[in-house]
Amino acid sequence: MEKWQKIGLTLLVIATLAYIKIAFFTPIPPAEEPTEETAKEEVLPEIARKVYINIFFIGQNDNKEEVYRAVKREYNEETDGSKLRFAIENLLKGPTAKEKSKGVYSEIPTGTRLISLEETPDKVSINLSGDFENGGGTDSLYKRLYQLIKTSNINADTSVYLYLNGKQADVVGGEGIMINQPLNERSLDE
Repeated sequence: MEKWQKIGLTLLVIATLAYIKIAFFTPIPPAEEPTEETAKEEVLPEIARKVYINIFFIGQNDNKEEVYRAVKREYNEETDGSKLRFAIENLLKGPTAKEKSKGVYSEIPTGTRLISLEETPDKVSINLSGDFENGGGTDSLYKRLYQLIKTSNINADTSVYLYLNGKQADVVGGEGIMINQPLNERSLDE
């Protein structure tokens, strides 16, 4: 080995030993006790947990059978109002382009509007525009009613009633589908 190689190797060994001593054997000084002023500065903002609400649309399962598909939408209590209002408004907007590309669709007619939503601890009244009844046959009406029932079932202890143009809906659509209120999974049973 040449002289300059020996010097380079010696310097490399010394540098490595110095690094190991500093990195692993130098004691860490104790942390200073925080003063009232530094404690205020060090408070980290609370990390908000994301909340999602299920909106029910229609899609297909692995056997190509139509099923109700829950689509999660991010809910923000500070900007979105009540969970139920948020859910119904998102149901009426329909699936996003991305959701549609995955085969998700809605039977609720475009143009259906939420006229009002009144909530008390034990009763909710959902007042939709008459557009909810328009178009499609009996099968379509059943599907849109179940979409509404499943989406509005956020709090099982609250009775949900459907109104169309301000009148309680006991019969829906030109086909005359009778519904039992309050809305629940058995509301369309005969």
